[in-house]
Amino acid sequence: MSRKGLKVKKRRGFSLLKIRYKWVVGIFGLVVALGFLLFNFNFSVAATPAKHYTELTFPPLPAVKVPAYTRFQLNNGMIVYLMEDRELPLVSGSATIRTGDRWEPADKVGLAGISGAVMRSGGTKTHPPDELNQLLEQRAASVETAIGEVSGSASFNCLSKDLPEVFSLFAEILREPAFPEDKIELAKTQVKGDISRRNDNPDSIAGREFQKLMYGEKSPYARTVEYATVNNISRADLQSFYQQYFYPNNIILGIVGDFDSKVMRQLIESKFGDWQKNNQLKVPPLPEVSQAKVGGIFFVNQPQMTQSYVQIGHLGGLFNNPDYPALDVMSGVLNGFGGRLFNQVRSRQGLAYSVYGAWSPRFDYPGVFVAGGQTRSDATVPFIKSILAEIKRIQTEPVTPEELALAKDSVLNSFVFNFQKPAQTLSRLIRYEYFGYPPDFLFRYQRNVEATTAADVQRVAQKYLQPEKLTTLVVGNSSGIQPPLTTLAAEVTNVDITIPPPTTAASKQ
Repeated sequence: MSRKGLKVKKRRGFSLLKIRYKWVVGIFGLVVALGFLLFNFNFSVAATPAKHYTELTFPPLPAVKVPAYTRFQLNNGMIVYLMEDRELPLVSGSATIRTGDRWEPADKVGLAGISGAVMRSGGTKTHPPDELNQLLEQRAASVETAIGEVSGSASFNCLSKDLPEVFSLFAEILREPAFPEDKIELAKTQVKGDISRRNDNPDSIAGREFQKLMYGEKSPYARTVEYATVNNISRADLQSFYQQYFYPNNIILGIVGDFDSKVMRQLIESKFGDWQKNNQLKVPPLPEVSQAKVGGIFFVNQPQMTQSYVQIGHLGGLFNNPDYPALDVMSGVLNGFGGRLFNQVRSRQGLAYSVYGAWSPRFDYPGVFVAGGQTRSDATVPFIKSILAEIKRIQTEPVTPEELALAKDSVLNSFVFNFQKPAQTLSRLIRYEYFGYPPDFLFRYQRNVEATTAADVQRVAQKYLQPEKLTTLVVGNSSGIQPPLTTLAAEVTNVDITIPPPTTAASKQ
């Protein structure tokens, strides 16, 4: 290499060294400045005396506001809600169908759930499953369907630019599901897998068996899917179930997102306007409800466990009960951090890992009042006694002003957070219409919670809590529960949770 070339290289190296030196100095200066700021911040924080949590102040909760929306009805009876939200280039929608597994035949339990799953997984008469999946994945969109206890649903999510294509697929799935045999068999296999694992989780066991004690094991609100009932289900059953309920005059459609309502209405008309309604549509009457087991101690033995799962309760009521807001405040007095159950049973007596008690209503059939939680095996009996004592205490001991304020704040705070997004509000409006509740139900509820007094809480506790009807279920280890459950009642009824195997004939199908 020539000297000239060598000099150039040295000069370039020297220039690069100077640049790096300036960069290091700059970073060092920035670190020093940040350190100085943090030191001053920490010093100012340390100099500010800490406040007790009772001294903290917060701004008032924002008022719940319902965004502007449009409601109309197609000539075929389909009810539609539109709510524009231009914050993001997204559109989502859902169809609520008046159906539910409470109306499936008793010998085909599981039919509704499988029908809801295969509506989507089985594709349509125009688009087979793989093609449908590919079309949605290419657009980062989704369409889902399901049928639960009291309703069916179909939903979609997509970018606003892909709305015409995705909405067309959504309409196809609602109107022309294919129900192919292979997807039905796959869904049935998945349900059977769930059956085989249903006793793996003690919390699930407690919830399932408690429902049976409340409503009866043959009630649509408590019965369980079995191998035999799944094996009874055929493709013809899915088609018949679909044809019984899926009509435009049995559907409420709600759409929220980045769209123009006039254009959206035209799109809905083009995809659903020619769908013929069923003038002879008849939805079955609601199943009758009465408490199956009134009082008593019921036990599920799980020898491997070192703790007990407990549920105690009786039948409750509906959301539209005028006393529901006061009952919800009563639940707030019992529940959560600072609630009576938490303070007494968990904190002071140390008897619980978790503890709760709540009035839990339903929209169109009686819910339950349920209390319970988890405790170690040897604390099971004291735990149950303590919960029962708190249930009686809320009937006899007036709620303090502090308890009332904490409960009402808790209820109202959680209420406001249910309406953070337009989609949440739209979902509420559709739910109220579906169950025949007034559109301003949410505001009536809020006003009545705010107006609830300590006397109201005690009044509803005395009126609706019925200690003599409380039924107790324990899932735990019999050898570890000391003193035994017989110290609570002379007779303890053992609950058999053995999973019935499929019959030989059914297994060959």
